Amino acid sequence: MQLSAARGEYESFQIIVRAPTVGGLTNVNLSVTDLTSSSGAVISQGNLALFREQYVRVSPSSPNWGGPNQPLAPGWYPDGLIPFVDPDTGRAASRAALNSVPCTVQAGANQPFWVDIFVPATATPGLYKGGFRLVSDEGSVSGEIDFQVWNFTLPLSPALKSIFVYSQAATPAAEKELLRNRVAPLKVNTSEEAALIHNYGLSATNLGLFSGADVSSCSMSPAPSLAEVQNTAAQHSRKLLLFDYVADEIGACPSLFPQIKEWAQALHRAGVKSLITMAPVEELFEDGLGAGRSAVDIWVVLPKMYDQAKDQIARALAKGDEVWSYNTLVQDAYSPKWEIDFAPINFRIQPGFISQSLSLSGLLYWRIDFWSSDPWNNVNNAGTFSSNNYPGDGMLVYPGGPVGVQGVAPSMRLKWIRDGVEDYEYVALLKKAGYGDWAVQIARAVAHDWTNWTRDPNALESARRELGQKLDSLAPDADPHASKHKAAGPKRRVLAQKPGLRNGAR
Repeated sequence: MQLSAARGEYESFQIIVRAPTVGGLTNVNLSVTDLTSSSGAVISQGNLALFREQYVRVSPSSPNWGGPNQPLAPGWYPDGLIPFVDPDTGRAASRAALNSVPCTVQAGANQPFWVDIFVPATATPGLYKGGFRLVSDEGSVSGEIDFQVWNFTLPLSPALKSIFVYSQAATPAAEKELLRNRVAPLKVNTSEEAALIHNYGLSATNLGLFSGADVSSCSMSPAPSLAEVQNTAAQHSRKLLLFDYVADEIGACPSLFPQIKEWAQALHRAGVKSLITMAPVEELFEDGLGAGRSAVDIWVVLPKMYDQAKDQIARALAKGDEVWSYNTLVQDAYSPKWEIDFAPINFRIQPGFISQSLSLSGLLYWRIDFWSSDPWNNVNNAGTFSSNNYPGDGMLVYPGGPVGVQGVAPSMRLKWIRDGVEDYEYVALLKKAGYGDWAVQIARAVAHDWTNWTRDPNALESARRELGQKLDSLAPDADPHASKHKAAGPKRRVLAQKPGLRNGAR
């Protein structure tokens, strides 16, 4: 394994175990060593998180529009990640219906493992070496890890803002899992904000004064009073950016525009931003307060909405409004999709290089715990949204109980989204360093817009490496007298990795 990452970043790899065609493998287990540099600096094995990948069967495939981005075939896909260790307790998962290891691999089958390597912010830059070892009753195998730590650090709070909505799994442990993977929950308990800001990089939160207007209802409740907004805002940490998710998918409700302005006026007087999932429109480019501010501060659009409103989006960005993107179902033939049966690059390219190329500053996902009665085994939902199947839509995490952890377990798709957030961060850092035009040019070479983006993970990884090497070259030389202590285990967040193998033969 030859990998590279910044300080404060995760880089990942996969190991695919293929069992012999006769007899299979029993008591399969995986272990890793410390990573050590030639100068004696150490990234301890506690910074390497191990997971067994769980297969789910997709049948039938997602809808196929016949365009440039099509789903893969029905079949078995690894997606859920069963942790060896509960990240919140530091203890091995126990009393689980689904164990991580030891495991059995049936004859002729594949069993993938996922490894996250966290680079502490205090790590000394340089080349580290370590290894992994797979054992079974039938034999063992070892491999080497060459890990380059670049001389720059990713910030704790991502430059790309985000809203990922929990429903039935909205617990502190689940919220931490999202933040470790570089995306944020819609809202957290106010008593938890200070710790999540300091340890996990929480930077914004929703006020929660929803109007009731959505795609199925062109009806809004009256705007809150200024006092109500101020009192609600006062409950939150002053370190957080406050926004209010006012309405959802109301682009077809022009009758609501006067009320949207009333909501905006109450929010703006209290210093709170207004967020609505809709494309920018001329009628809402003034909030009515006379300062030229739009009634919507954060416009959140689907790819097809973006393409239908390019001129208005350009005007919104020129005014200083924010434009975010979101993803749901399979609504066109060309843009990235987040269903399980689409190639892994779909999950990484949207938050990363497409967002930078189009000047998008945030990412929204409507639900991450929309589980079936048996989510670890059934990710199909035909008949729920339509007669079509959208495997995995609305679920980017799995319930923790069946695998013996307190919160939730991540999916591989969440990890790839995390990678995209970190791709975005590389470009953001280069913008701050005065190399923004060059960095955006690199991003656009692999992801120019919603239609023109590479399907080649090697091209994406090459772009990331070029950006990372540039940032590394801009940093001052590492301190040769830096401490050679063993770094503490990861307690905060997660970051990038290569798009890996996906369709292991079952």
